[in-house]
Amino acid sequence: MDITSLGITGVAVITVICYLIGQAVKVTGLDNKYIPVIVGTMGGILGVTGMFLMPDFPAADYMTAVAVGIVSGLAATGVNQAVKQLGGGGGE
Repeated sequence: MDITSLGITGVAVITVICYLIGQAVKVTGLDNKYIPVIVGTMGGILGVTGMFLMPDFPAADYMTAVAVGIVSGLAATGVNQAVKQLGGGGGE
């Protein structure tokens, strides 16, 4: 079984894009408590977009695509926290 057949690349793409969106929101000065909501929402939107644009996307219906996107978007917040914890807390 090839790992690309699982659609993992589509999920990773959404996570990276949402991570960048979260970083952009930080620069605006908006309160950091809104970042998970923003990246989760953007992830849901990107999930539906990915369903149409990526042939290997792991969802075939709107609800699953939104759920995959939201989880991918929120994973970006987790990645940010992991980097912060492992890197000594630099960059709040």
